Amino acid sequence: MAAVTKILKKALSEYYFFLSNPRDMRVLLITNMIYAFVLPVVDIFVSAYIMRFTNNDFTLVAYYQLAIYTGIPLTFFINGFLLKKIKIANLYSFGMLLSGISMLFMMTLDHLNFAGVVFSGLIMGASFGFFWANRDFLALDTTNDKNRNYYYGLETFFFTITSIIIPLIVGWFIISSKTLGWFGEHRAYQMITLCVFILTIISSIVIHREKFKNPKQKKFLHFHFDRLWHKMLFLAGLKGLAQGYLVTAPAILIMYLIGDEGSLGTIQAISGIVTAIVLYLLGRFSKPEHRIYIFTVGLLIFVAGTMANAIMFSATGAMVFMLAMVLFRPLHDIAYFPIQMRVIDVLSRKEKRNEFAYIFNHEFGLFVGRVFGLVMFLLLTHYVSEVFALKYSLLIIALLQLISVPVAKMVIKHTSKEEFKSNGQDVRLRDVDDKLVVEPLV
Repeated sequence: MAAVTKILKKALSEYYFFLSNPRDMRVLLITNMIYAFVLPVVDIFVSAYIMRFTNNDFTLVAYYQLAIYTGIPLTFFINGFLLKKIKIANLYSFGMLLSGISMLFMMTLDHLNFAGVVFSGLIMGASFGFFWANRDFLALDTTNDKNRNYYYGLETFFFTITSIIIPLIVGWFIISSKTLGWFGEHRAYQMITLCVFILTIISSIVIHREKFKNPKQKKFLHFHFDRLWHKMLFLAGLKGLAQGYLVTAPAILIMYLIGDEGSLGTIQAISGIVTAIVLYLLGRFSKPEHRIYIFTVGLLIFVAGTMANAIMFSATGAMVFMLAMVLFRPLHDIAYFPIQMRVIDVLSRKEKRNEFAYIFNHEFGLFVGRVFGLVMFLLLTHYVSEVFALKYSLLIIALLQLISVPVAKMVIKHTSKEEFKSNGQDVRLRDVDDKLVVEPLV
């Protein structure tokens, strides 16, 4: 009984700590926590749906992802203009609603062909574009360098929990609908799409409970940036290189090597709860100087998982890779996003530009990496073999990711400097009311 009381007191203290943070940050976190129930469905089961109803044609899954990654930067661009006239909360909620529309469109197709899948992918890309463009700006605007570890730790903690729970529930629902004779698999997917719609509506309502500010400056399109930003774009390209695979690989490997959607949920659940708890603790107690260590550990785990998949290339190998991925993605994100935001903090003040300009430009770094990775996968599939592509493309991507470590170290070192030159003038960084300011040295 004493142990239970102690746990309840600790949970209550963490709740009060959450309440001690700014209201706008809390509203954004709650919105993202609700939408976190949608993301695993979009990330995994849409790809599984394509595989299921196209005789395991995983090249069509890759084309679907290419369509998504084409739609994202285009939507970032459109979003930049829309921010001049439309409230950011409206654009944010519209992006969430579009994810349900994309799934609905795909479910209504009589036959999954190239044109239908690509068009559905473009709609989903637009959804992600509106969601991530506005989410990144709001995260930047409502946090500071001191509380970003906590913000991304809590957000990633919840995303990890839902990435375990939702695949389990959805996988069980799809398989049970067939084995227990409730209704067909196609109807099961349609009901899941309806649930996605309901969740996006709820998260859209929550985001409107706070009056968020649009970017102050209107111009967001620039072509010349500080050298520091070029290093950040290189990091973005390497991150994008892995992103395409991390969305498509789980569904492809498990449907190819194991065989059904139920396995998606079971495998993701293994060790996931422990990972989520570790993430929360890292976000709660780690400091900015710990980011590079978290970043490095995540990448090493990713390499180990892809190596196991390449060597074994079996159901066991796929399970090991999935476990590694469950650990890698959140560890990488909890370190990467605060690094990115710190760079934007510094450069937006140094170059006196709209923060959204950097968020928009960053997306193109991700886009180049995503396209390069998926095109490499398709080329290996067509000109070598499907098995070779599934075995070795992930390992190649993971080894390339290790280049991120020294680059991230340089970026962190640069942004931690208190003094630097701006337009030939000596200036320094200083935190005033938890906001970064750049002032001339006297």
